[in-house]
Amino acid sequence: MQSYTIGQAARLLGVSPDTARRWADAGRVATHRDEGGRRLIEGRDLAAFSVALAKAGGAEEETSYTSVRNAFPGIVTAIKLGDVAAQVEIQAGPHRLVSLLTREAVEELGLEVGMEATARVKSTNVHIDRV
Repeated sequence: MQSYTIGQAARLLGVSPDTARRWADAGRVATHRDEGGRRLIEGRDLAAFSVALAKAGGAEEETSYTSVRNAFPGIVTAIKLGDVAAQVEIQAGPHRLVSLLTREAVEELGLEVGMEATARVKSTNVHIDRV
């Protein structure tokens, strides 16, 4: 399973690394240390926390702005596989994006809950890029 540094988690949650550290220090999201001493957050834990944070009204900081308005880097929070089709949910800061795609595409990308991914939105279509 993929793990994230505090800085990576902060970027995915749309907050500063200091805010992510404070949340970890307060026990709002579980961390562990790697062999180098860096604090890491398991992908599944970060996915669950990002959904809970969005439901609670989002981060305590202002949302960052970018000219790339159609790219939403985030974390995969749910995958529903059917025989042919699949549904992938990504939490990108306060935004929850859902993409319907083929099961084959999900398998080729190797998507899993807790994995970092970018949702790219064009009109009513959501495309998923694996990071």
